[in-house]
This record gives sequence, structure tokens and C-alpha cells, in this order.
Amino acid sequence: MEDILLTDIRDGVATLTLNRPRQMNALSAELRRRFGAALEALGKDESVAVVVITGAGDKAFTAGVDLKELETAPLTPEELGPDGPVNRAFRALGKPTIAAVNGFAITGGMELAINCDILVASTNARFADTHARVGIVPGWGMSQILPRLIGPVRARYMSYTGNFVDAATAKEWGLVLEVLPAGDLLPFCLKLAAEIASCNRATLADVRRAINGGLETTLEAGLALEGRLSQAATRRMDRAGFASTRAAVMARGKEQAS
Repeated sequence: MEDILLTDIRDGVATLTLNRPRQMNALSAELRRRFGAALEALGKDESVAVVVITGAGDKAFTAGVDLKELETAPLTPEELGPDGPVNRAFRALGKPTIAAVNGFAITGGMELAINCDILVASTNARFADTHARVGIVPGWGMSQILPRLIGPVRARYMSYTGNFVDAATAKEWGLVLEVLPAGDLLPFCLKLAAEIASCNRATLADVRRAINGGLETTLEAGLALEGRLSQAATRRMDRAGFASTRAAVMARGKEQAS
């Protein structure tokens, strides 16, 4: 029997693949449990710097919670909200995440994607929030994260209607970084992940904390957070080894400029 969640770790990049393609990678109770546990384990794995999340096949990233299963095994209140295992695992991970959205990302599946730091889509990607049509209030962050990504008017449009948004529109709205042919999606995301993983990991974690923390508060409080993190980073800076760091940064700059 094929595993419903595949994990591949190479050169500091972990790829998690939701592997129920015949069910549009729907999030069954077991897959939800496995996914949360995998994120928790990757958060503790010091060899992993970046996590890429995708779905098997080219039809769906994930169609969200398995609606057929919901008929007999509904979501429990304990799975929802900030203390639910999925939300808790994302927060505890503390590492950059990339969603390689290879197809439909619907409702809970879209929530899973927007919990990631960067979204990249294939031309097959379609996004929809059908919570209001299904009769479920979002519990994994849709109502709070989506307006911050695309603005409240567009978020209301998606959540009030349940209408689908294609990949090109998602890019225009700032939801995704790039739209690529299906065959180019994962290679692009893995290359991006490798670039991120090549940064200083402690500093990367602090920059991520500053950005995400600032989005959750006022500008004044965000600037104060950045200041504290910057001061701490300055104190731990390796001045003896900075010459080699400077040379590497300059060499990379020249390479990218050419």
C-alpha cells in the first residue's frame, strides 16, 4: 500500500508530498495527523533548513479535508484554532516553508498553502475557499491570513462566493510568487529552497521571525521586535570569519549581476 505522505530530505531541504492523488490529495484524518507529526519532526531536525510542501500528481495540491470521510468522521474541535495540531505544527516549525501548488488548493487545502511563507503555482493551480458553502467556519487561519496576503476586499470575494481563482490571477493579486509549467514547478521550488538554505540559518530564522511577527502587530511593535533581533545578531556576529562571508556575498552578487 502506497504511503499517504512522502518525505524526502536532501542537502538541507525537506520535501513533503501529500500522496493521495486519486482522492485529490484530500486531507483524511490520518493524513492530517501524519502531516502535523512530520512538521513537528522536521522542526527538530537540525539538518533541515527549508521545507517544501506539494501534492502528488498534477491535478491537486490538496482538495482540503476529505468531505466523504466527514460524513462519518467529522473534524473535532481540538483540530481547529491556534492550538490545533496543524496550526501548532506550522508555528513550531520555525523554518521557511514553500508551497509548490501543483493543482487545486481548495478550502482546508488553500489554508495549508497560505500557512507557508512562499507560494509558487503551476499553471494547473486553482484556489478556492468554499468554507461558507460547506458550512464550516475556517479553523486553520483562512479568515486572518488571506486578507493579509491579498487584501480584505479580494479575500471577502473568495470567502463569500467560493469562486475559483486561477494561477495567473493569484499571481496578479500577490498570492503566489510565480506561475510555471507543471514540469518546472518542483525544480523551481527546490532551487529556491536551496538558495534559502544557503543563508546563515540563525539569521534566517530571526528575519523570518521579524517579518511574521511584524505582520501580527503594529508597525511600532514590529520595529521594536526587529531592533531586538538585530541587536542580538550583532552581539553574536563572528567578526573573525566575516572576511570570508563578505567575499562569498560579493562573489554571488557579481554572478547574479552578470
